[in-house]
Amino acid sequence: MSETPYILSTITFLPLLGALVVMCLPRPKDLPDHHGDEHGDHNGHVVPEKPPFDANRLLVNGVAFSFALLNLVLSILLFCKFDSARFDLPSRNMQFTEKFNWISFGSAHIQYHMGVDGISLLLILLTTFLVTLCVIFSFNNKVRVKEFMVFLLMLETGMIGVFCALDLVLFYFFWEAMLIPMYFLIGIFGHENRVYAAIKFFLFTFAGSVLMLVAIVSVYHVSGTLDVVELSFKSSMAATRLANYSPQALLWMFSAFSLAFMIKVPMFPFHTWLPDAHVEAPTAGSVILAGVMLKMGTYGFIRFCLPIFPVQAQQMAPLFIVLSIIGIIYASIVAAVQPDAKKLVAYSSVAHLGFVVLGIFTFTRVGTMGALLQNINHGISTPMLFFIVGMLYERRHTRQITEFGGIKKYAPMLATMLLLATLASVAVPFFNGFVGEFPILQGAYIAPNAGMWPTALAASGMVLSAVYMLWWFQRLMLGPITNEKNRLLPDLTKTEWVVLTPLVVVVFWFGLGSGFWTKRMDTSVNMLVPVGTELDADNIPINQKLFKEHMSANKYGEKDAVEPHGARPMVIHPTMEPIEYKDIARPKAEVPFSGPRPLNSVNRPHPKRRPRYHNAEQERSTIDSVFRLVRVGEGSN
Repeated sequence: MSETPYILSTITFLPLLGALVVMCLPRPKDLPDHHGDEHGDHNGHVVPEKPPFDANRLLVNGVAFSFALLNLVLSILLFCKFDSARFDLPSRNMQFTEKFNWISFGSAHIQYHMGVDGISLLLILLTTFLVTLCVIFSFNNKVRVKEFMVFLLMLETGMIGVFCALDLVLFYFFWEAMLIPMYFLIGIFGHENRVYAAIKFFLFTFAGSVLMLVAIVSVYHVSGTLDVVELSFKSSMAATRLANYSPQALLWMFSAFSLAFMIKVPMFPFHTWLPDAHVEAPTAGSVILAGVMLKMGTYGFIRFCLPIFPVQAQQMAPLFIVLSIIGIIYASIVAAVQPDAKKLVAYSSVAHLGFVVLGIFTFTRVGTMGALLQNINHGISTPMLFFIVGMLYERRHTRQITEFGGIKKYAPMLATMLLLATLASVAVPFFNGFVGEFPILQGAYIAPNAGMWPTALAASGMVLSAVYMLWWFQRLMLGPITNEKNRLLPDLTKTEWVVLTPLVVVVFWFGLGSGFWTKRMDTSVNMLVPVGTELDADNIPINQKLFKEHMSANKYGEKDAVEPHGARPMVIHPTMEPIEYKDIARPKAEVPFSGPRPLNSVNRPHPKRRPRYHNAEQERSTIDSVFRLVRVGEGSN
């Protein structure tokens, strides 16, 4: 229990309480949605007619904003109280934990187990931040604003619950619960093809969720627990039982989890639901979908697939790397030819999240940290793009790129904000995107399962991103006026300034001061991917550690201390616990030796009764066979 008890439950369920309160308020009147009922000011700019005063609308907006803002304040408090220096391996460094029995049937117990580490901490802060901005942006929703706020607050509860849950069934409960409000946000408040997009979104994600439920039942059947922390700690009995189970069955369980997360990211070829959902969703729905919900797929890989199924994750890593690279290149090319501004941003999300998955499956610390940073950065820059596309749509009631052009002359601040969001998405230095994508490419380059050519192919996605994003900005904001209506477009309103300014601040905060954020994730990344390049006593690669201990125990001289193959700095297993030399069973020497032998540096007896060998070459060969058992990411010779 933390010194701030039940803060996670408060942050999780406070939006649900807010939704219930808003539900009981009187319903505001709908606003007329006329596309031509604007008047011009003395400069000729179009000024939308001010909506008539509605006390009920003001009350609904005020209550929804109060609950969203209060939750943001609590998440900031959680962020400030998080102990980034703490290291507790058995608990996987989870803090603010809450745990008690929730459901019991027979010998099975489903627990209400909540907790956060550095990885989920930033995602919770991102969720509360974006929901608050979405509430502000949606103040002037023309129809059913009360119902919109209810669904938005309910959705926040489901999303935060996903990032806090440490029981597999509790995680599945929140995972499914968030689908319902998003389905209604798209299906009721979306555009022309909203019903088709909502059903497609629901069917895709629900199909993956059902397979994940089967995998959860299988994991419980084998390990006897649903506790994520216990399953992730390799020394626990549950993790040992799971690791000793049939490798083929474990691969199927890993595949079921992975498919659910691949659909949610989404990865190629399961991405087809995303462009339709983004295009048809209201602006706030697109922001939440891109900024938070897609992150649940990458979060699932990090929280479940890698720690619980480490061997299977290593086996399947080449496939995920290939699919990530295909997704980066394919989505970038498709984005470049999109006539719809919102669909272009949707395909750019597929490309950027391909970088995140690539970084995760490099199994390097720098790649993993880059993936976590890019996960957050995408949740800042892409929602900013969706907000601006929504602002353009409210002014012109069209998303076709050809309908715009030359707007910067008449809406310079709107063009400036779009330029900043574009540069952040392109990953220009000093912007947040650069500090995420560059470490991912660096991690891919040094990773044994990637290398130079996969890194080069992935880097081409950054080039393509610059192509389609800068061309997109040019067609929207630069050049001559091709449509006279664009001469009358107003610049940013006060509400739009309030929404966009915090996003710009965070963009540069991550780009120029990422260390402030990464220090919260350092410990969690070290647990997920132990340090594998520093040759100190505690953080040495496992094959070098075995060799070093063996040399020290047998008092080898310099002339005999020849490093075995593979004993160079390398990336080790992402969840491997420290392995002592004495715990590894050494095979006996195959070549017998009879008769007395001199006690030299090669065959000196040892109190630990190590096996004797005929010569140094035979002993090095035996050590090499042990290294093959623990080496990860390198082929055996």
